[in-house]
Amino acid sequence: MAFEAYIINLLILIGIFSILAISLNLAMGFTGLLNIGHIAFYGIGAYTSALLALSLGVPFWIGLVAGGLLAAFFGLILAIPTIKLRGDYLALATLAFAIIMESIFRNWISLTRGPLGLPGIPKPVFFGLTLSGFSYLILVFVFVIITYLFITRLTKSPFGRVLKAIREDELVAKSLGKNTLKFKTIALVISAFFAGIAGSLYAHYITFIDPSTFSILESILVIAMIIIGGLASVPGAVVGAFIVLLIPEVLRFLPIPSYAIGAVRQILFALILVILLIKRPQGILGEFAFKKK
Repeated sequence: MAFEAYIINLLILIGIFSILAISLNLAMGFTGLLNIGHIAFYGIGAYTSALLALSLGVPFWIGLVAGGLLAAFFGLILAIPTIKLRGDYLALATLAFAIIMESIFRNWISLTRGPLGLPGIPKPVFFGLTLSGFSYLILVFVFVIITYLFITRLTKSPFGRVLKAIREDELVAKSLGKNTLKFKTIALVISAFFAGIAGSLYAHYITFIDPSTFSILESILVIAMIIIGGLASVPGAVVGAFIVLLIPEVLRFLPIPSYAIGAVRQILFALILVILLIKRPQGILGEFAFKKK
């Protein structure tokens, strides 16, 4: 039973990070927006849903939607001043956004309890049944499927083809009469919405969140997922989440001292990324290699 619970826990986390990676791939892989601060939307969704449940007794389902919508709103707020930026400048702007949001989570103590975090976040209830363990895995799996199908359909639509055109050459897309700023803004807003959904699912699963969960290091972890799995590939985002989250689990079964596991994991990530960037820069299932504009 303990091993079964361990596997279920691992699959739930992989599912949540798959949603997060797929949503980031829409902005970074399909549209070419170098968004380093994606984890901030994840945190906004988590804190929104958790605070609504703890402070106002709002049901999980309403908090889930509210978390996604507020994250999408902040995606719009971020897009307005930054969407004209490209490459390194956009990366720095989104990095600053992530740092600001983490600082708010850490220092607005009257609302977020700061470093103490928010304990006791309630589990979702569905028709009187509290979702936990395998039932929560089903819930996460449903949202992974919804996210997967929605983003896949979106990127294969005329809208998605415009996003790819912007990624390849924004000037050409403009010359064809496309409002590239509008398309990039919509892509960022949709990306932020699904990140907020992932954050809400995480908060109600773990039942405790604190600012360290939404640090810039976590954002780099998600970026590694889509680089490994493949830029501009929805299946690649899921594959990347599996690989990145399974590596530390494999290390648990190797004769490595516990204090060295963190360092070994970082070394393995670095080796995998370097090998991929040399041998297959587009990732395992990716269709293009990200380049600076």
